[in-house]
Amino acid sequence: MSERDSYEHGVPCWVDHASESPASAAVFYSELLGWTTEETMPPEATASYLIARLRERDVAAISSQGLEGAPPAWNTYVAVDDADAAAERASAAGGNVLAPPFDVFDAGRMAVVQDPGGAVFSVWQANRHRGAGIVNEPGALAWNELTTRAVDTSLPFYAAVFGWRSAALEMPAGRYFTWHLAGDGEPDPQSAIGGLMPMDGDLWPSDLPAHWMTYFAVSDLDASTQLATTLGGLVAVAPFDTPAGRIAVLNDPVGAAVSLIQLPAPAQP
Repeated sequence: MSERDSYEHGVPCWVDHASESPASAAVFYSELLGWTTEETMPPEATASYLIARLRERDVAAISSQGLEGAPPAWNTYVAVDDADAAAERASAAGGNVLAPPFDVFDAGRMAVVQDPGGAVFSVWQANRHRGAGIVNEPGALAWNELTTRAVDTSLPFYAAVFGWRSAALEMPAGRYFTWHLAGDGEPDPQSAIGGLMPMDGDLWPSDLPAHWMTYFAVSDLDASTQLATTLGGLVAVAPFDTPAGRIAVLNDPVGAAVSLIQLPAPAQP
């Protein structure tokens, strides 16, 4: 089901884009993904936080950069029952809490964390704002993926913070891991809540830092990739097929990386 009103502890629940040019980013993604946007900050505020919507449901946000010196990026938020406890677990497991837990008005409570491999993510304890109201359909969030060289430290770190289990897969391009919620026994492949892409081999730029990649679903990947270039984006990885769907990686006009995926058509009964 693509419409959601809540998220379990440990499930990626929200993404937002942070840069010094939120208005430009909002124009690009609105044209590319069919969003409408609304500024949620008061007129006198120096920062911007634009909520993006499909069918009048929140799907993502475009914001001013909140971390000094940070490059433009999409940020992944993971739902937690207790943001303070999650931040404590992250610190104990070897992570760096970049922003200690704080309240975001009445929307929820969050913290910003850097994992031992250098990737940054946020934890989100929901109050009024529960997360993305639509997922897994064109224009909406479809996948969250840790891309890292630090596989051996990332697996136990996220297990300690969220209770995640992992399953190793052999893909045509090499190894891959899927993330699963806490439980007993071997994870069900259909229960994956995210992924881990190891930066193995020489195909990855040596200066590419570890990061959480955001994937948005589109109905026609090749057409959307062409549209992105028309709108000022760059194609970092041209469209290619995978068992999960057809994928491309873009750099948007303000410099943030994002992935698009054309999900497989549902099986006919």
